[in-house]
Amino acid sequence: MADRQEQAEQDYLSGMKYKDIADKYEVSINTVKSWKQRNGWTRDGTKKGAHKKQKGAPLNNQYAKGNKGGPPERNKNAVTHGLFAKWLPGETKEIMEILQDRTEADMLWDSIMFQYTAILRSQKIMFVANQDDTTKEQTQYGFGEAGSDKYEYQYAWDKQAAFLSAQSRALGTLSNLIKQFSNLVDDRDERAQKLKLMKANVKLLDLKAKEQEYDDEVEDDGFIQALENEAGDLTWEE
Repeated sequence: MADRQEQAEQDYLSGMKYKDIADKYEVSINTVKSWKQRNGWTRDGTKKGAHKKQKGAPLNNQYAKGNKGGPPERNKNAVTHGLFAKWLPGETKEIMEILQDRTEADMLWDSIMFQYTAILRSQKIMFVANQDDTTKEQTQYGFGEAGSDKYEYQYAWDKQAAFLSAQSRALGTLSNLIKQFSNLVDDRDERAQKLKLMKANVKLLDLKAKEQEYDDEVEDDGFIQALENEAGDLTWEE
């Protein structure tokens, strides 16, 4: 991991742009920026804030008397690393090393994508065809003369109500994640354009859910169709 950051630093010093470095090492632009800030990269060839260390202890220094070298007694610096190395599986340690380079914005973006994917996937899994869409599940199998089978029925209105409730909570969580992410990045971030499309789709899903829930009370004024047109005008660039 450190070798990769050192190589990225050399690319930066040679004049390579953030985006090119990110593409080369398959990380986000924000990750490259975090490497630069953390390691003090500057294109004048010096580390930001670097200074020369004076060799040896200061004159008349009394604090090192009796020091035999090595860390202080009962030092805990290596405990965490040693614990991970001894007990955690190799894949887990590898994931942790990768996550150390993830910025707060990167982790929020991952959460947004997970949540958004789950919401879109649920549209198919929890789809209710019509008011006659009933699910019959056998919950008990009878054996012998005294035994009897038992079934559980899920009617269309029950399934639809459960779907709307779950989707409402999921959309609320997604909207909160998007808001947090938007406060961390600016319009130059390539993910900002994707968020515009996502926001339009989230708003559309939310309104469609409310339209289904209050179908008899809400009159269609064309607003949902306008949102669909807005979402259609946006493109999701890979």
